[in-house]
Amino acid sequence: MADPKGFLKEGRQVATRRPVDERVTDWKEVYPDGGIGRTLLPIIVKQAGRCMDCGIPFCHQGCPLGNIIPEWNDLVWRNDWEGAIERLHATNNFPEFTGRLCPAPCETACVLGINQDPVTIKNVEVSIIDKAWESGFVRPQPPEWLSGKTVAVIGSGPAGLAAAQQLTRAGHTVAVYERADRIGGLLRYGIPEFKMEKAHVDRRLDQMKREGTVFRTGVNVGEDLTGAQLRERYDAVVLAMGSTVARDLPVPGRELKGIHQAMEFLPQANRAAVGDTVDGQIMATDKNVVIIGGGDTGADCLGTSIRHGAKSITQLEIMPRPTEDRPDGQPWPTYPMTYRVSSAHEEGGERVYATSTVEFLGDADGNVRALKVTEVDSKFQPVEGTEREIMAELVLFAMGFVGPEKPGVIEQLGVELDERGNVKRDLDYASSVDGVYVAGDAGRGQSLIVWAIAEGRSAAAAVDKYLTGSTTLPAPIPPTARPLMA
Repeated sequence: MADPKGFLKEGRQVATRRPVDERVTDWKEVYPDGGIGRTLLPIIVKQAGRCMDCGIPFCHQGCPLGNIIPEWNDLVWRNDWEGAIERLHATNNFPEFTGRLCPAPCETACVLGINQDPVTIKNVEVSIIDKAWESGFVRPQPPEWLSGKTVAVIGSGPAGLAAAQQLTRAGHTVAVYERADRIGGLLRYGIPEFKMEKAHVDRRLDQMKREGTVFRTGVNVGEDLTGAQLRERYDAVVLAMGSTVARDLPVPGRELKGIHQAMEFLPQANRAAVGDTVDGQIMATDKNVVIIGGGDTGADCLGTSIRHGAKSITQLEIMPRPTEDRPDGQPWPTYPMTYRVSSAHEEGGERVYATSTVEFLGDADGNVRALKVTEVDSKFQPVEGTEREIMAELVLFAMGFVGPEKPGVIEQLGVELDERGNVKRDLDYASSVDGVYVAGDAGRGQSLIVWAIAEGRSAAAAVDKYLTGSTTLPAPIPPTARPLMA
């Protein structure tokens, strides 16, 4: 273990963000000194030393990736950064992504968290990988031999990238197909720069290219390349296109101009933030903005609207305001639904809970001008006498996603769907069509980045076994597994 008395001597300390009035003027990450990893280095060894010799490390169960957290905490405390990244990479292909974007279910499962503040696991993780890049510990790992087998991975989000890297290292020839102009999926165009600068994605993609993974952008599989052509060209196919059909809100006035899905708004902003020219960009500048949806995507819309210079921003959530402490029905070590404040929430905007939109109101030119809303009770029924209007010239839907797009390659391959409209798979991530596998949100439904990477790794092991009869890749996690967090 690390420091035997570390949890008694040191309190929890996390990275300090840049001042709000400074960071809202740019698109850089919200942490100073070159990023969160560098910011944390002066304090992170002591924080890693807070990890206890707890006998049964529930953080393993809390993490869908099964990260061996106590081991790399101990190695950091001993200043063995190369050993720490080796243990971290053993279970996680992309800790620079999860260390910035994961909600850290491992921390709510930390044994220390029963009656104290838990270990800063997520902060230690991102410190390890940032230090590893800086020290040259992250190097390409090309295969020693090639199997002669070919695999197509459809989608370049975290699930697709994890599957591709594992299969490439196993010796297969892997091509990743992405319909956008750049690789990364939601990592690229769904996550704002202030949460994760895309240099982190590009650096990892360079490693993957050096290992032998082939990337093909601007290819809409299902149109430019059919399902039949995929099956003819490749020995196996991994569907990792995510859950991209956004949930809509079909109330009166939905047809008004100025009402958009978050994934119309955010990708444009991300392109503009890195210097691309975006014709007809949806802008929040000088507008009253209402964001419907209180999750991470809503917070991303909030932070982006603030940087655009919105006049006002209101974020609506139909659920009641969470409590500050764990609810009685969500005891340790489960992931509790508590009130959380993201970096974007620190920057401004109003959060309104237990409220539902009844109607969108427009002006004479067909533009949205306001929302008619009402408070709702615990059964989400309108509370009489609570109707009011909220001014809005821009409305953004951030209500989640309902499944992968069916027209195109899914229909062409003829794979079965489950009752929720996701691609049905067995315990080996295999679809109903021989040689076609599915990983991430396309099969699981909308979930977390850690689940996407875990499923990509697990599906890769199943594909490797399918192609060669055996595998040395990490054993699959059953796709039905939900240890501590959905």
